[in-house]
Amino acid sequence: MSQKSILLDHGSGGLASQELIGDLFLKYLDNPILNDLEDSAILDNSQGKLAFTTDSYVVDPIFFPGGDIGKLAVHGTINDLAMRGAVPKYLSLGLILEEGLDFETLEKVIISIADASKEAGVPIVTGDTKVVPKGKGDKIFINTAGIGFLPEGISISSKNARAGDKVIISGTLGDHGITIMTRRAGITMEGKLESDTMPLHTLVAKLVANFPEDLKTLRDPTRGGVATSLNEIAANSGLAIELEEESLPIRPQVRAACEILGLEPLYLANEGKCLVIVSGDKAKAVLELMHSTKEGKEATIIGTLTDGKSGRVTINTPVGGARVVTPLHGEPLPRIC
Repeated sequence: MSQKSILLDHGSGGLASQELIGDLFLKYLDNPILNDLEDSAILDNSQGKLAFTTDSYVVDPIFFPGGDIGKLAVHGTINDLAMRGAVPKYLSLGLILEEGLDFETLEKVIISIADASKEAGVPIVTGDTKVVPKGKGDKIFINTAGIGFLPEGISISSKNARAGDKVIISGTLGDHGITIMTRRAGITMEGKLESDTMPLHTLVAKLVANFPEDLKTLRDPTRGGVATSLNEIAANSGLAIELEEESLPIRPQVRAACEILGLEPLYLANEGKCLVIVSGDKAKAVLELMHSTKEGKEATIIGTLTDGKSGRVTINTPVGGARVVTPLHGEPLPRIC
């Protein structure tokens, strides 16, 4: 790693983040469980397998259309557990507060956390609070950890993908990322534009129950977006992925905002969507099930895994050409989660 100091790019979830993890963190923290680099660690237990995950939230602004930092923290950690097929059971809550934060703002965030936790059926069972001097933080940062139980016989990992599997996205791309960007920039767009933050464990539970052998990989494309997540899946599976540009579900207002701001929807963060890799012959049945749920009602098949060049993701354009889709380089949207 050539960098001598940490840059915002290192928190992007893209190439710089991957280099930081591979060149520094794994250099000293190397172990078989951590090396999987999935959304949650799977731990053997005498009574079965546990899923364990942790995440931190520093989004700016802390309140935005469709959600806030509190709701985001609950949903994000639940979703990381769900992406391994686990049933989320318990959450921890760690708060880092800046001196001078008003109680009204803090109470509003805590109420949102409580509501999101109760609605998802996953309680906060332990926590911690620290306060830093004014100017040494930015209002509020949140860390949440989660524990879930893995159903017997379920093994969901990017390493499980096979050639011929289909790629499904559970809904539209970039809603959260572009909402944060336009809110921060003071840009008003026509049409309803809000974060897609939501818990996905109920949707995943239905997929696990109905397609336990055909469900290969799950990933929530947060930082770095769909492009970065698919590059990770392609690299871990040793396969290539072909996307169809015309199949990508993007809301008109998101597409318009991306054109104005010079952003690519494939790289924008999503907080209530998941990528689903399933056996090709069961893709339509999976899609039908997803369409019957509120979380997956806009699900779409967007691509296929192939025996092409290992780790490569390409997208077929409407005019008959194709272009390579690389992981995120740089940080076009800092502090989106």
